[in-house]
Amino acid sequence: MASRMSPAVVDVLVVGGGPGGLHAAERLARDGVSVLVCEEHCDVGSPVHCTGVLAADSFQDFDLPRHTTLNALTTARFVSPAGLTVDYTAPSPLATVIDRAGFDRALAARAAAAGAALRIGARVSSLEPGPGDVRATVGDTRVHARLVVLACGASYGFQRRFGLGLPQSYLHTAQRELPARHLGDVELHFGRAVAPDGFAWVVPVARPEGTYARIGAMASEDAPGCYSRMLARVADRWGVTRDETPPRQKVLPLGEISRTYADRLLVIGDAAGLVKPTTGGGIHYSILSGDLAADVAIDALRRDRLDAATLSRYERNWRLQLADELAAQHALRRVVTRLSDAEVDGLFDLARTDGIMPLVRKTAQFNHHRHLIRALFQHPPARRILFRSLVG
Repeated sequence: MASRMSPAVVDVLVVGGGPGGLHAAERLARDGVSVLVCEEHCDVGSPVHCTGVLAADSFQDFDLPRHTTLNALTTARFVSPAGLTVDYTAPSPLATVIDRAGFDRALAARAAAAGAALRIGARVSSLEPGPGDVRATVGDTRVHARLVVLACGASYGFQRRFGLGLPQSYLHTAQRELPARHLGDVELHFGRAVAPDGFAWVVPVARPEGTYARIGAMASEDAPGCYSRMLARVADRWGVTRDETPPRQKVLPLGEISRTYADRLLVIGDAAGLVKPTTGGGIHYSILSGDLAADVAIDALRRDRLDAATLSRYERNWRLQLADELAAQHALRRVVTRLSDAEVDGLFDLARTDGIMPLVRKTAQFNHHRHLIRALFQHPPARRILFRSLVG
């Protein structure tokens, strides 16, 4: 693994060393493609911004590194603005908490073992498309690549440069992982005073060296303040050891960019705006889009057809898998963000008394929300509350 590369000529330059970029790099390298991954931070997997929760089917679908899992999540508690609670326990684990830094490092090791080169602390500052390649400036060196995969997270300068558009809107998150003596089940708290247009959470984390709580919030404004209020809510019950270190903050895109391909360019994951509109979860979509991008790239490189028309198959493929899901999640978000706190409490009342929980038990899936959303929209009492705000 070279620490400097000047100059370099590669088949594929991957901009960003997160899960999606690293998974795509491994897939490409295993097919004999020369790949360079440039990660701007000094360590793969750091800093950690996300909650780091993955469903079991993600591990199965993409053969992800299971040794990075920490603890299973079976029960979730939902808390309304007025403090009403609804508990949901799945017959099998809802998802698994991962060691996110270890997860990314494991993916990097796999990519390197497959033959990909990785440069850390290497910021890509420019991309200039030409007739035969894309010329990138990486630190003080130049890289010439036949194809570029943008996996740079929620950073949109290159997308603007290539005329690909921007996400429709954004939320903000703030989170920390803190030592906790008394682990409970996952808690999701809702309300305008809790996290406007989003929610706050606490997730139990069982590491070999001790127990922790990931506490955070996703909101349209003042995410650090939402985090602080959530920390105050749960600290005593969970036995959280507090300190004055501020939470890590992140911009969360809501809505895919206008186009996720161009001549000699593919865009995946958060960089493409491919994030769950309901929960803000991005790891699964990042890896899925990286996998689909690798499929198209391998074929295009073999045929030396790297024009936008050829690479557009990538967008058709991810839309085939995700368009209905994203549409349903956006529809729910549009309705729910218009609800008052009292109307949200009304939904919790329904969940405790009027048949919503059987719908949840029948249709809920961690990575696929549209079946539950459609069931809620078709449930007459829930529908009355959800759509009252649209006509009131």
